[in-house]
Amino acid sequence: MENTVTNIRNRLFNTETRMLVYKGLDANAMRGRAVAQNIANAMTPDYRRVEVNFEEQVQDAMKKHIDGTKTNENHLDIGRKAEIKKVQAYSFLPDDPTNPGELNNVDIDIENAKMAENQIEQNYNMQFASFAKLQAAIKGSVY
Repeated sequence: MENTVTNIRNRLFNTETRMLVYKGLDANAMRGRAVAQNIANAMTPDYRRVEVNFEEQVQDAMKKHIDGTKTNENHLDIGRKAEIKKVQAYSFLPDDPTNPGELNNVDIDIENAKMAENQIEQNYNMQFASFAKLQAAIKGSVY
């Protein structure tokens, strides 16, 4: 009985999509901090803006395709799921020699647009990560 419950739990909560949503929320938090830092330093001479890389890694991980079957729960994941587990958001200083803000490479309009885009993505990820829909489905009610 315990093994059946564990299998069901793993199929519901350990999916590739759910893993990406949680990693996406981490990336949203990191990107929000980076954009806020960029905005705060818009008038700091020689400051270099910070960006976050996440989506490119996800696209690369989704392209990986290895055929195989995991025959035991204790075996290592293979293929796309293994690649998705490796995806991790990171911040970096882009190689951008222009200075649109005249003091540094921060363009306040672009940073504000990035902040708005990040908020929309975070709201979507939060809604997707919510268990309300899953609980409604289990109870047989409409969400």
